[in-house]
Amino acid sequence: MGEAVVRGELLLLVAALVAILARRLRLSYTVGLLVAGIALAFSPIAAGVSVTKDLIFLVFLPPLVFEAAFLMRWDRLRANLAPITLMATLGLFVATAVVALGLAFLLHWDWRSAALFAALISATDPVSVIALMKERGVEGRLRLLLEGESLFNDGTAAALFVVALQVAAGGSLSVAGALQSFALISIGGIAVGLAVGFACVTLMGRAEDHLVEICLSAVAAFGSFLLAERLGLSGVLATLCAGLVIGNYGPLRGLTAKGRDDAETFWEFAAFVANSLVFLLMGLRLAHAPYHLVWLDGAVAIGLVLFGRAVAVVGSAALFSRGGHRIGWADQKVLVWGGLRGALALGLALGIPAGLPQRDTVVAVAFVVVGFSIVVQGLTVGPMLRRATVPVEPA
Repeated sequence: MGEAVVRGELLLLVAALVAILARRLRLSYTVGLLVAGIALAFSPIAAGVSVTKDLIFLVFLPPLVFEAAFLMRWDRLRANLAPITLMATLGLFVATAVVALGLAFLLHWDWRSAALFAALISATDPVSVIALMKERGVEGRLRLLLEGESLFNDGTAAALFVVALQVAAGGSLSVAGALQSFALISIGGIAVGLAVGFACVTLMGRAEDHLVEICLSAVAAFGSFLLAERLGLSGVLATLCAGLVIGNYGPLRGLTAKGRDDAETFWEFAAFVANSLVFLLMGLRLAHAPYHLVWLDGAVAIGLVLFGRAVAVVGSAALFSRGGHRIGWADQKVLVWGGLRGALALGLALGIPAGLPQRDTVVAVAFVVVGFSIVVQGLTVGPMLRRATVPVEPA
């Protein structure tokens, strides 16, 4: 236990040093963390450090999702809810189908493995996307579209992955059964998040201590996630909804002004720590990925993921080509290239049980796509962001 604490402290120190160095050299902080993690993989610090699905999902994902949802204003989200929801549902399904069919026909993967990989890789990752938006200082509607979609399709993808995993494990599931299971996981997660969020807001209304309010917000962030996962529902959607309730309904019914300000500072710090550690740990894990065994599969998968993303974004934008929800061509390019993959995909990949068809290949190719996404896309999306338009939010 003591050694684990020491390693954690050392990783935080490395994260702080990388942040200082990246700012001075005007480099990408997230890419710097990833490179630092790869370097640390060959040092004594990495000895005994294990990156698992539970670590990513139960420790890092809740604070990152909650902080983004807590700071997201409902009126602005509601004004753009139609395109966000479309991209996070139908768009995600289309992207998943493109990747799965491509792997099955081009590389002759087992269709169950292809569907499983497509389900875990097609969604944009909120950890990577939110980090990119903060790092680049992007504001306005474009940031809302990217962050909002990454949060919503995160929950959608997690639910879709559960269904794909059931099929890959040998379960017989009809199309109607798959849709029913997906709806139950998603709607159930939303219900849990709303229930926990409103319960915590009610308790906040009975307390006048800002520390108690921060404590209750932490209960909402982790409690909603853990409860939903325990019930076999979407923990990501639960935490998302809990954050939206406390961040928007809380100030009206229970959260004091000081509690709100202090909670923002607390969650900003918590998100910084979680974000820093998760990218360092991803670097540790990526350092040992067997890329040489799957270089062709990885290259094809990268092309399919980008093509599926483009089809989903352009197709969704075409349905809103007129009116206040219109998405400009420059913004569409950012939505395609800036839709990064990261911790979510790695967490889901690491959670695939041993013995499933092509399990090792699926995990290795997932690492290839994530590495390309964070390094290549993350470093080259800057010029697109500068050229992108930021239209006024529809009323």
